[in-house]
Parts: sequence; C-alpha cells; structure tokens
Amino acid sequence: MSTDHFAQDSRTNLERMAAGDLYIADDPEIIRRYQRAVRLAARYQAAYVEDPDAARPILAELLGSLGEEVHVRPPLYVDYGSNITIGARTFVNYNLTALDVAAITIGEDCQIGPNVQLLTPTHPLEPGPRRDKLEAARPITIGNNVWLGGGATVLPGVSIGDNSVIGAGAVVTKDVPADVVAVGNPARPVRTL
Repeated sequence: MSTDHFAQDSRTNLERMAAGDLYIADDPEIIRRYQRAVRLAARYQAAYVEDPDAARPILAELLGSLGEEVHVRPPLYVDYGSNITIGARTFVNYNLTALDVAAITIGEDCQIGPNVQLLTPTHPLEPGPRRDKLEAARPITIGNNVWLGGGATVLPGVSIGDNSVIGAGAVVTKDVPADVVAVGNPARPVRTL
C-alpha cells in the first residue's frame, strides 16, 4: 500500500522543495531541471577545454548568480545550478560537488579547494513507504574571504563566517564563526585569525 505523504498539501513537489519541505525527488519537473543542469555542466566543461573565457556564458546560464572575475575549474557537479550564487573574485578548483536543492551562497573573494562538497539535501530517518524518495533541504551560506581546503564537506544548514579557513578534509556539521580556522571531523575552531 502506497502512502500519500502530501494528501493535505496542494503544492507541487517543486514548490515543496523550494520551501525546504519534504518532497518527492523523482517528480518530472524536478528531473527536467536536473537534466538541464547536467547538460549545461557538460557543455561548460567541453567549452572550458577550448577557451575558459568563452565558457563563462554557459556557467552564467547554469548558475543562479555569478560575480565578476569568478573562476570555476570543471568538472562541476550540481543538482540544478540555479540555486547557487558565487560572489566576485571567487576561485573554485576542480570537482566541486554542490547539491543545490536549497540555496548555496558563496561570498566574494573565496578560495574553494579541489573535491569540496556542499550538500544541502536531507532525508527522513523514520522507516516507511517511499522513504527513499523523500528529501528536504537546508541552505548553505559561505561568507566573504573564506577558504575551504581540498576535500572539505559542508553539510545542510551550515553557515561559515567571513574570513574563516576550513582545513582540508574537514566535515563541517555546524556553523563556523567568522575569523577562525576550523579543522577535523566534525570541524571545530582551533584558532582565531
């Protein structure tokens, strides 16, 4: 027997997703938007190989907002792209995975190391029918002049304050204040800057 999780909710899955509420991830409109993002990311990577400057308009089409002098090295992996904002003069190294079910805001003058993961989706923990199809999300905010070391992972709902440094391989599970170095799993501030 199938459970209708949203019997009393007239919103579409896309509307529920945008609100940060539980939604069914295999909704046709959500899949269409995901496929658009995959195509644009592939086009960006192919164009970047030939001419990084000429590839920029494709990146601008993929992302929600792209500041001046932003440089993103492909490959770039996103769910939708449209929920990502990258501030001016930010550098993103290879293999950024930005699962932007909710908003991902990256400030100005940031340095993002290779293989960084910014993960906004969450999943229900209770057992039940179609549990594997349910998701929700919480936004990620990265302040200005933040450095994320290679392989760092930022989990749903986390904010990282201005001028902070996140060590390589750190798993950021809670907010990080401004002006600190945070390292480890889970990441903890170890030094004030």
